[in-house]
Amino acid sequence: MGHDLVIVANRLPVDRVTTPSGETTWRRSPGGLVAAIEPVMRTHGGGVWIGWPGGTDQDMEPFEDDGLSLVPMAMTEQEIEEYYEGFSNGTLWPLYHDVVAKPEFHREWWDAYQSVNKRFAEKAAELAAKNATVWVHDYQLQLVPQYLRDLRPDLKIGFYLHIPFPPGELFQQLPWRRQILEGLLGADLVGFQLPGAAQNFVRLVRQRVGHKTHRDLVYLPDGRSVRAAAFPISIDAAGFEELAQSDAVTDRAKAIREALGNPTKVFLGIDRLDYTKGIYARLRAYSELIRDGHFDVEDAVFVQVAVPSREQVEQYRILRDEIDRLVGRINGDLGRIGRPAISYLHTSYPREEMAALYRAADIMVVTPYRDGMNLVAKEYVACRVEEDGALVLSEFAGAADELRQAWLVNPYDINGMKAALLEAYEAEPKEVTRRMRAMRKTIAQNDVKAWASSFMTELEDVSGVEHQKTVRPANRS
Repeated sequence: MGHDLVIVANRLPVDRVTTPSGETTWRRSPGGLVAAIEPVMRTHGGGVWIGWPGGTDQDMEPFEDDGLSLVPMAMTEQEIEEYYEGFSNGTLWPLYHDVVAKPEFHREWWDAYQSVNKRFAEKAAELAAKNATVWVHDYQLQLVPQYLRDLRPDLKIGFYLHIPFPPGELFQQLPWRRQILEGLLGADLVGFQLPGAAQNFVRLVRQRVGHKTHRDLVYLPDGRSVRAAAFPISIDAAGFEELAQSDAVTDRAKAIREALGNPTKVFLGIDRLDYTKGIYARLRAYSELIRDGHFDVEDAVFVQVAVPSREQVEQYRILRDEIDRLVGRINGDLGRIGRPAISYLHTSYPREEMAALYRAADIMVVTPYRDGMNLVAKEYVACRVEEDGALVLSEFAGAADELRQAWLVNPYDINGMKAALLEAYEAEPKEVTRRMRAMRKTIAQNDVKAWASSFMTELEDVSGVEHQKTVRPANRS
């Protein structure tokens, strides 16, 4: 008997951990996606999640973790190198992030991407009940919807892209642009973070594939229609708020400030160590404010957490070295004994420690060159239970669409960034509270459960009218 709901994602929602006794167990992955999709799975009678568990184990059986049915997909060393590190993270990731780094186009990477996508689709087809719903996630699996549609035309298929979708001028560089678009058109509903991304997609389908489109609908020759729309992802706002108010986190936040020497103001950056996050430019801007005498290391400190990421990919290793050197130079030039200008941590932390850092920081600095959403910005807002704290946010993060009351900056403009950091530093408490209160209201209303249920409701609706004969308008833009 198949499942009524199948989630297909590159990774399983659990990470393998080895206990001190050498036993292998599974720990729920950090991040909002699991929290968002778990309630959806429960309402569909459990459902099943297909994904890669990491590593190269070839013979892992399906298993249960905390009531979730998980089906591991194996990867060979070569597939990890060509499909994951190669096409997903060496071609698509930079291309979809405004070519902050130069994408590489290799035919063998594309071959591996196709074969892994096909295997994921075959597994979903095998596990789905008749007329089931399949929700496919993210840029690593953009061919799955069409492969799956070919195998199982009875299914309702949704696809959600967690990263930005690029403008046509950039997307058109991709040698396999048409195949990617056609892969996505296998879905009934294609979800994006922002309306502009959905519009880019529809426009590209019209220009490159030649289908008729009208507003957010694409009309296929077989009478099916596909809807492309924005569903901005969010966080478990109530969960973060509750965590932030707990005694353990409140005490830890105080201890963090004490360990930093109780400065007047704590600036904070928390990012994956990725070239799209703008860490280098942000630290330069901050160091110039110290050099120019606006801040003193006695009364301000910048805590930068850089979570290790994709360390097998050369561009990431280069970035790590560059940031290590920059931090060393800034602290060597501007720090004093026991008072570094930048407290730099290349590590990852559990959710409780993140919440304590959010509580400890007066000014959160989130300045990516391009981000689909950026949930760190939203987590910071959710943790500011006393309605204080300033957020300096890149206008190129998807979150800037909702968090209009942040100090918005262009991360390429170092002087503009310096001005915003200084403004946030000097802002009156009343002004800070006014902004934070408005942002907290936005996040409380649009939490991750609302995101997941709005996508699923839309998918049910879209596929409900799906196979009725569509009256097609003239081809309009």
